[in-house]
Amino acid sequence: MKVTRLPRDPGVTGWNAILPPAPPAQALEENITADWLVIGAGFAGLAATRRLAQLHPRDRIVCLDATRVGEGPAGRNSGFMIDLPHDLASNDYGGAIEADKAQTRANRAAIAFAADMAAEYGLSGEAFALSGKTNAAAGEVGQRHNLDYARHLSALGEAHQMLDAEDMREMTGTEYYQSGLYTPGTAIIHPAMFVRGVAEGLSSNRVMLYENSPVQRLERNGTWQAHTPKGSVSAPAVILAVNGHLNSFGRLMGQLLHVFTYASMTRALSAEECARLGGQSIWGVTPADPMGTTVRRISGTGGDRIIIRNRFTCDPSMEVSKARIATVGRDHDRAFAARFPMLRGVGMEYRWGGRLCLSWNNVPALGELDEGLYSACCQNGLGTAKGTLHGKLMAELASGIPSELLDEVMAQDAPRRLPPRPLTWLGASATLLWGERKAGREL
Repeated sequence: MKVTRLPRDPGVTGWNAILPPAPPAQALEENITADWLVIGAGFAGLAATRRLAQLHPRDRIVCLDATRVGEGPAGRNSGFMIDLPHDLASNDYGGAIEADKAQTRANRAAIAFAADMAAEYGLSGEAFALSGKTNAAAGEVGQRHNLDYARHLSALGEAHQMLDAEDMREMTGTEYYQSGLYTPGTAIIHPAMFVRGVAEGLSSNRVMLYENSPVQRLERNGTWQAHTPKGSVSAPAVILAVNGHLNSFGRLMGQLLHVFTYASMTRALSAEECARLGGQSIWGVTPADPMGTTVRRISGTGGDRIIIRNRFTCDPSMEVSKARIATVGRDHDRAFAARFPMLRGVGMEYRWGGRLCLSWNNVPALGELDEGLYSACCQNGLGTAKGTLHGKLMAELASGIPSELLDEVMAQDAPRRLPPRPLTWLGASATLLWGERKAGREL
């Protein structure tokens, strides 16, 4: 089976660019055998690799990535590993009570697994911190969403705290936000630092990570064989951790929706600009309206910077142009200027897009697709927590390790078939644009 397309990640992700240069990549340049093969070194692939290494301490495990760790989608997200329900298709992130309780249990299992990796591999608090997060509301629409979500959290029995405008100003330095809803269970990560640290910690003489080694062909002839430009891996079991590129491997065609979201990162702020901004040196807010603007302020490696993330587009080709990045960048500049008038003249140093994979019925693509071939894909826009969870669980499924959590997650329906491609694109694009328009000041 020929892989029909390879990943193309638009723009330069600031998260990776501000880190010290990574050691030279080790590409696969020979024909090797392994007990296990994981394709993809994002959150799902790294979690699967780590769980396999735990379960099979004598086995040889190979993980292949098409690019460099930290340059793909895992290094392009906002860095929130969220424990509570966070349905991007809803008005206030919430859903049915029992389903949301199950989702919360699963998300927390993923965060605990990620925390264990951070501790085992000696990652800093900058890479991974259990600090909670705040849903920020800029106007009445956002405030209503937060109040509705707070009632939903009360029904779930989940801790939360409402913040007023002064609380938000003390945290962010800006008067743009009128209120906030704080919840304590989210981990905030530096996504590129986290995945690079995990990848380095995993690598050994029996756990091999090969970068810049895209799989061009995957076939089964007694055992699975993955062919890269200069080598191949033969293994009896394969875990596909490629999110939407599951379609590129010829699987679940017509069942996955491909979406991009976008971010911009400022240049490093001067000491005078930091003083002018005020607020805390490290914070992050997600928008009260799911279609609004996520903002983070970071301090540490690479200096003090602000990241703006908003806008969604449906792109069935899984590619976007430089012109799209530039157009969306102007929206980011407007969102930044509205929130931080005291930082007039501060420009964006990096702009990028990141691929998401959604299903029509908001479920993942998990399970055994073929004998010895497993999928840990379709994270529905929540790759940090869901990817970690699904990678771990697919390693357990492939290893024959049962659990209540595995049964609970696998009990979900399969991704529903999408309408014909033109209708899917038109419908999804119209829904995204309408959602962004309704978000108002939250965008």
